[in-house]
Amino acid sequence: MPAFARSLQFRKSIMSPNDTIETHTISVLVDNEPGVLARVIGLFSGRGYNIESLTVAEVDPAGKRSRITLVTSGTRMIIEQIKNQLDRLVPVHRVSDLTDEGAFVERELALVKVVGTGDTRIEALRICDIFRARAVDSTLESFVFEVTGSTEKVNAFIGLMQPLGLTDVSRTGVAAIARGEEGMLTSDGSPVLDDSRVDNAVHAAGS
Repeated sequence: MPAFARSLQFRKSIMSPNDTIETHTISVLVDNEPGVLARVIGLFSGRGYNIESLTVAEVDPAGKRSRITLVTSGTRMIIEQIKNQLDRLVPVHRVSDLTDEGAFVERELALVKVVGTGDTRIEALRICDIFRARAVDSTLESFVFEVTGSTEKVNAFIGLMQPLGLTDVSRTGVAAIARGEEGMLTSDGSPVLDDSRVDNAVHAAGS
């Protein structure tokens, strides 16, 4: 057996299950104030943790709270370190590991620009239909498609568009939420939106 093969076999034999690289989706409920996102990113960069996807938006205007959803990868020990470090940040109200806590729903949106004419244009529309994407902008030589779904679905769509004239991609990152009755916002009884914000949202939806 070659030396490199023996070395690889030895490393596999001494590798514990905890050394397996895992991908986790983590939601963090934080105060909506300046500098919070920088603290979270600084925690990751300062310790060499990896961020594969990150989204943040205000989800509780009445309580001035935002939700950060991030996808990270590492060994089980690293994942636990990440959660513990996040939980120690002052503006953090709750850290939820959606991957560990049970079933959850996740979606990502991407805008994909494809430039082409003739048969490639027809093929791009056909793939768009198969993936249940939609064309949100078009010219005589280009399309901008909107595709929504799992990260795997978005990756597959982009991969199929590459030989058809893919020129630009913009992705939101993963948004995720746990299935079931429990939620991150209502555990303390505070409202998610006050009446005035609900009225404004209803008015905006009808305009």
